[in-house]
Amino acid sequence: MVSKLRSQRIAERIFEELSTLLIMEIADPRLENISITHVSVDRELAFAKIYVSSYDGSAASEKIMEGLSHAKGFLRRQLSRLIPLRSFPQLRFIWDPIPERADQIDKLLDSLLEDDDTSPPDEEDSHLNG
Repeated sequence: MVSKLRSQRIAERIFEELSTLLIMEIADPRLENISITHVSVDRELAFAKIYVSSYDGSAASEKIMEGLSHAKGFLRRQLSRLIPLRSFPQLRFIWDPIPERADQIDKLLDSLLEDDDTSPPDEEDSHLNG
């Protein structure tokens, strides 16, 4: 078992190297617009949970997860060459809906602000100002 700090450092390194691999080494069109949002590694270094999202939204999640499943062995082999560990963790890819939800919330807030800017002032407000 490794320390919490060491597992965080390994997760950060996996995040960096995997991001580069996905851009430079993977030619699968299913994996073109993905981004890694977070990586966590358990303290036994048995599993690395890799959270992914896409600019295309959750509509593309199924094909992206299929592509990642197909590339998992290659990615693990490449990562094990780049990050020297006695035993490299198994990769588990997990769809991360948070960026898409955050975008939806931003759009909703923007629309509320637009509605607020175009609405006439309340009678109470004009009475206080006048």
